[in-house]
Amino acid sequence: MRVAATTAAYCAHCGQPSGARDHEACRRAGRLDPPRYCARCGRRMIVKVTPDRWTATCSAHGQAQQDVSR
Repeated sequence: MRVAATTAAYCAHCGQPSGARDHEACRRAGRLDPPRYCARCGRRMIVKVTPDRWTATCSAHGQAQQDVSR
């Protein structure tokens, strides 16, 4: 499952509502780090990082996965 950043209700890096403040620093950090919060509901996700990919799982919305080698 992937959530488009433009339709996200919450910031995937800090968990705050998208319109609450400027999230430019969060977007920069998000290029290197996996998301820590669900972009749909703002819940903290379970994140697993391996050398070739990461997975982030929201208890309500499922799993997002990215291949790091791209």
